[in-house]
Amino acid sequence: MTLKIKLTATQQSLLTAAAERDDRIVILPANLRGGAAVKVVDGLLNAGLAKRKGDYLVATNDGLRAVGVEPPKKLAAETKAKKDQKNASSHTPRENTKQQQLIEMLKRPEGASIEEITAALGWQPHSIRGAIAGGLKKKLGLTVESKKIEGRGRIYSIRAEA
Repeated sequence: MTLKIKLTATQQSLLTAAAERDDRIVILPANLRGGAAVKVVDGLLNAGLAKRKGDYLVATNDGLRAVGVEPPKKLAAETKAKKDQKNASSHTPRENTKQQQLIEMLKRPEGASIEEITAALGWQPHSIRGAIAGGLKKKLGLTVESKKIEGRGRIYSIRAEA
């Protein structure tokens, strides 16, 4: 579906060039400066044909459609899942480190509490929770379970792989 939006020749060429790039970044030519550049960029932003991403101007799906290009049908969730899978598979646990000691403690049948980990590793509780969430779950892709046990508190464990 092509959007029927009145574009200037400059806007048309900028969006067409952005559509040819994988990152969709809109690159302004060197001869487009000052007030003219501001007017072109503001026009794209106000029409929803581009958006700011950090220091860059990126063509939106509507911006691509405005120049007759159908945006890719990748869903954001699929892209995130692939990225997470890539990140998880590209990291391996480091050996002879506190991270490895933490993993060994969590693999025990009884698991480990924050207090037990603090005593063994000398880490602060917030550092332990960060290592579990970031290092073990996100980067290494390990499945860490948490359950509350009477008299022992919250216990973390890594599920044994079948």
